[in-house]
Amino acid sequence: MNNKILIVDDEPDIVDLVSYNLKKDGFRVTTASDGEAALHKIRKEKYDLVVLDLMLPGLQGVELCRIIRNDPKTVDTPIIMLTAKGEEVDRIIGLESGADDYMTKPFSSRELLARIKAVLRRTGEKATTQKMIHIGDLLINLETHGVTKGKTPLELSATEFNLLVYLVERKGKVFSREQLVDAVWKGEAFIEPRTVDVHIRRLRTQVEDEPSDPTYLKTRRGVGYYVDADL
Repeated sequence: MNNKILIVDDEPDIVDLVSYNLKKDGFRVTTASDGEAALHKIRKEKYDLVVLDLMLPGLQGVELCRIIRNDPKTVDTPIIMLTAKGEEVDRIIGLESGADDYMTKPFSSRELLARIKAVLRRTGEKATTQKMIHIGDLLINLETHGVTKGKTPLELSATEFNLLVYLVERKGKVFSREQLVDAVWKGEAFIEPRTVDVHIRRLRTQVEDEPSDPTYLKTRRGVGYYVDADL
């Protein structure tokens, strides 16, 4: 396996426990106890996934997540956000900042391990049928996982990219939140349908000229999301 994981958390007990279980399962693990130290490590070497606490001393997890997403070198690095609270607003903040998944403390090491494997599996899958999709003024490169709008490169997370490709490749068909969870998140039991709404909203801010009046990612009220068949 040998995937390289960065754990960013200021609670030593959590870091030690998670590190132990990941190493036992074959992962290479690096740790950081604050946002600035994590950013320094991320800029020096590439990680296959970052486990990032929402609340950190100094540079907060949300801000670090946004920095990772805004850097072309790290934009597609998967991120699992850890939140200390169970309120929905904390989960949404994590997802809207660019996280691929989140977990609420306290959590079991077994579940975190399962989520890490699921995110790595999901984000590591490559489309093999065609290399490029051209729709409207979007150009989607299935080999590099890059998307450009006109001449402007977009900064999508791996999950956002997979969601966009899934809908574009099936334009004209409407998918419910539950169907998209099954297809894009591979039916992971811990993904809530609300997660789809957050990712669609983030995608619209990037691909649409007017996110409130979308051209690409449309909503069929009471049913789900779709890409217009006429594009």
